[in-house]
Amino acid sequence: MRTTERPEIISEVFGDPANPPLLLIMGAMASMLWWPEAFCRKLAGAGLFVIRYDNRDTGRSTKYKPGEPPYTFDDMADDAMHVLDDHGIGKAHVVGMSMGGMIAQLVALKHPSRVVSLTVISSSPVGIDTSGLPGTTEAYMEHSAEGAKVDWSDRGQVVDFIVRDARAIASTTHPFDAAGIRAFVEQDYDRSGGFLSATNHFMLKGGDAWKGRLHEIAAPLLIIHGTADPIFPVEHGEALAETVTGARLIRIEGGGHELHPDDWAEMSAAIIAHVQAG
Repeated sequence: MRTTERPEIISEVFGDPANPPLLLIMGAMASMLWWPEAFCRKLAGAGLFVIRYDNRDTGRSTKYKPGEPPYTFDDMADDAMHVLDDHGIGKAHVVGMSMGGMIAQLVALKHPSRVVSLTVISSSPVGIDTSGLPGTTEAYMEHSAEGAKVDWSDRGQVVDFIVRDARAIASTTHPFDAAGIRAFVEQDYDRSGGFLSATNHFMLKGGDAWKGRLHEIAAPLLIIHGTADPIFPVEHGEALAETVTGARLIRIEGGGHELHPDDWAEMSAAIIAHVQAG
């Protein structure tokens, strides 16, 4: 089923609109806040017009009844283009993380004329058989299974679980700021009015029309992937790089499934260089 009405997608911008636009697409259950403001300002300070937004069912964007998402991954790819439309932007550099990286790949396939360059962080290739790649780690699977026991309408339970989730996907080489993460998750929970609808992201379908067509991505592709990512092991980034001609892969040593502040310098430098080259 597809939505009959266009959802309201809330976005925020950083930098000078005259600069090259950079559209950031976040992953499952994550509002725009998971693109840290300081990280966005770092990119904007390098001469980019940065746009982050709340996916459907997150943040302050349109939400739907839990368990019945009336939209697909293809719709979410169209949402990204509607954000550009809302800001009067014809084409942009696109960056996606995790599920957002999959959406970004669909954007590059479905709307190639609007993508100047593509960056995919901590994600997996779409439309190809990944069954032969290492899967999510057993430790993370055990943690994730605990989510079924969470009352997603209970603020305390949800915040506790998301903090544990952040720890489970964290870098193996950098310190974990438990207090800072908890304060952030509480902020995101309150701004979003809870995360119950965001669980719809785990039920999404779509993208079938693009099976076997990943090699058609024409935009210059940069892949950034942590070597200790427990959700999508680094082999997923390697497979994406092998499938798309000319793609470049940067491995973040010890990096998890996150944007850790200690990795911002390396990640932002790579994105900025990629945008400038594109």
